[in-house]
Amino acid sequence: MSQAVLAISLFFHILATVVWIGGTLLITFLVIPQVNNVLEDQTALHQILLRIRGRFAQVSNLALVVLILTGLLQMTADPNYDGLLRLDNQWSQVLLLKHLLIVIMAILGLSLQLSVAPALERVSLLLQHGKDGDSEWERLRRKERRLTVMIALLAILILAASAWLVSI
Repeated sequence: MSQAVLAISLFFHILATVVWIGGTLLITFLVIPQVNNVLEDQTALHQILLRIRGRFAQVSNLALVVLILTGLLQMTADPNYDGLLRLDNQWSQVLLLKHLLIVIMAILGLSLQLSVAPALERVSLLLQHGKDGDSEWERLRRKERRLTVMIALLAILILAASAWLVSI
């Protein structure tokens, strides 16, 4: 593979990492806590969180696809790569760990997108129309916070595994 193709792949891989992991950390530890503080228990809170979740899901899913494609290209070009599921060296073992962390993070993200977020949207609509749903809203928000923090912590571990790979 040419150096130019590898450089372009690496550029898009880093860009997608910044979007996916950087966005996850930014939203988890800065945006959502501040929005919650400012809009505590207001209808606007439901709307803004719904919009942030929806838009970030689109962007992060695209970033994940880019990460997978560019990551596969870079992995096969790396001299440490001996073949699929060949764990003969430390680099391959750490790469497997990184991939497992990514899979877990993606599963948690899908759970958030396909289960928790739609349920929050339904309860949000009930609340906007004056219906009772406060306890369900709080239960779902706690679940969302737990999943979001777990995803953010996995993101940090993935970055650590990436740093470890480069040092091998």
